[in-house]
Amino acid sequence: MTGGVDPMGLAAVLDTLCPMHVMLDSTGHIRHTGPAFRRLKLDEKVEGRRLLELMELRRPKAAGSMSSLLKLAGTKLHFSLRRPPRTELKGVLVPIPCGGCQVSGAVLNLSFGISIVDAVRDYSLTAADFAATDLTVEMLYLVEAKSAAMDELRRLNLRLDGARLLAEEQAFTDKLTGLKNRRAMDPVMARVVEARQHFSLMHIDLDHFKEANDTHGHAAGDLVLQVVAQRLTSGTRDCDTLIRLGGDEFLLVLPDQSSPRALEELAERLIQDIECPIVFGGKQLQISASIGASTSANYKPLDIKRMMEDADTALYAVKAAGRQGFKLYHDALGRMGADAGTGAGASPPT
Repeated sequence: MTGGVDPMGLAAVLDTLCPMHVMLDSTGHIRHTGPAFRRLKLDEKVEGRRLLELMELRRPKAAGSMSSLLKLAGTKLHFSLRRPPRTELKGVLVPIPCGGCQVSGAVLNLSFGISIVDAVRDYSLTAADFAATDLTVEMLYLVEAKSAAMDELRRLNLRLDGARLLAEEQAFTDKLTGLKNRRAMDPVMARVVEARQHFSLMHIDLDHFKEANDTHGHAAGDLVLQVVAQRLTSGTRDCDTLIRLGGDEFLLVLPDQSSPRALEELAERLIQDIECPIVFGGKQLQISASIGASTSANYKPLDIKRMMEDADTALYAVKAAGRQGFKLYHDALGRMGADAGTGAGASPPT
């Protein structure tokens, strides 16, 4: 390149002002590159190579000659490196005049555009690889700060979600037994109804609990409730839900279970487990259980409130018959309760 422009002096200026530049001769061969361009992990020596051997002009499409490139001078050019990771680059080409209408070559100034974050990672770029007036470094700081803030926000949201879930779990948990409490009934019922499968309810009331509690104190009563909760949990499926309604009353929700025989067998096993003596202060506490049940297969349309009341009615019938047993609700039990002047929700003897 000859004429009024000193190529070496121009190169020194561009190295500082445009560290991603490429100087081309009149045939499109590379004569000099800026320090940042040399970080792109191309061939060890790119000087003397044709530009378009190293880079593909993606847009606008043009023939692969220097004259075609010069026709695109001043417009935005989209390149990608031909070698992996095929980094995309934006560029603008400016001819180098040689006097008159002659052109001795051109300067192609490049930037990474929106691929800058990937480029920093792929080529280990630092602030020294950008012009002092280039806002890219400031943008990278903002991206990094935003990323750090988003990471911290995600961690905070996870902690908040965890705290919320823990608070909800604690709100729905009976502290003494670890079972669900009465407040958990609505969401539990909503889940079994949403499953659109038959299910059953068992209302369990402990026999002789008041006697043990009054005779041996509240500590003995608390132990009885804890042991009974463990035995009920061990005797039921993982998909079943145990709820302590309060005092010595429990509700067992049995999804996908409506067989009267299966319910009876389960109730008998639970009663046998509960009847095993509980040792407190060197003494054996003997309790039992009465269980009333209802199954959704008998309710069309489904009526949760009525199912609860009918399970309670069946429980009362067990108590009235001498305790320590099981009954599945049927219409005759409802008529018997009405004739006896008792209804659903009546408090049976303990």
